Amino acid sequence: MKTVGIIGSSGFIGSHTTKKFLDKGFKVKASVTDISKTEKYHHLKSLNNAENLEIVQLKVENKEQLKEFASGCNILVHGGTPFQLEVQDPKTELFDPTIEGTKNFLEVLNTASGIEKVVFVASVGAYNTNFPLPPDGLGPDDTIDEENTPFISEESHPYAQAKFIANQTVEKYIKEHPAIDFEITSVSPVGVMGMALSKREDSTSSGLQFLFKNRIAPNPFIQMIYETDAEFALVDVKDVAEGVYRAAVKKGLHGKNYLLSSESWKVSDISVLLNGEKPKGNAKIVYKNDAAKRDLGIEFNSAIVPLTEFSNNVAVKSTHK
Repeated sequence: MKTVGIIGSSGFIGSHTTKKFLDKGFKVKASVTDISKTEKYHHLKSLNNAENLEIVQLKVENKEQLKEFASGCNILVHGGTPFQLEVQDPKTELFDPTIEGTKNFLEVLNTASGIEKVVFVASVGAYNTNFPLPPDGLGPDDTIDEENTPFISEESHPYAQAKFIANQTVEKYIKEHPAIDFEITSVSPVGVMGMALSKREDSTSSGLQFLFKNRIAPNPFIQMIYETDAEFALVDVKDVAEGVYRAAVKKGLHGKNYLLSSESWKVSDISVLLNGEKPKGNAKIVYKNDAAKRDLGIEFNSAIVPLTEFSNNVAVKSTHK
């Protein structure tokens, strides 16, 4: 039985990824930033095969903790960067844990032994920090894939900028270490939708769906999305977990970064779908998933699937209040 270490295991994507590896018969070493806050990760203990789950405390800023975490792992999944839209101090809240944490992690890889594969959960921000709007120079009818020149703007949201720089850091490491004896593969999800496995109330992904469902705009970024009726590229969180798993177990993917995307809907139609109603428009393909389908063998769900799941579950919860 092989062991996978998952950094960020109790988050929205991380929980589904942890579930996927447990279901596939792996031992999972799961990291949490504060082990005393059991309410943030206790849902992992109810997953199938949870007897093969070990939960340890880890902060990516601590190199010694990172070294200890990597010890004994055959696969490492790094998805432990903060995803938040409300930001007071971008450097402290986003740039340091995302960029410096990635640098620390890469440094630890130089001394780790027994590692066969490393998977980074990057972001669509690695390709376009303007997301959900198109990169400068492209229009609403253009498509984007892994061959597009990555775009970054200082005007973009700090989260997207941090993920872009972190991904560039990974690519630089790969170029500077051509003789490493393990593979590094990244996956870059677009807007991740679906139901969380936990009842945590601090999930940005779940919160974003709630905002779209109720047409709430708590900040200028969300207000801009409504005002432009942006076409938002979406992907099912279960497909993201599948993508992480397949990137981890399949060989020959070193240096690749796969866009994980289903289809795009205008945010007005996303709101309608989240309320269980019929959309006025139709889905488009903006971020192409051909490479992920070809190399990872993923058949992506329509974005309607996770939106409907969220809509139905929120409706059920409301009736039981």
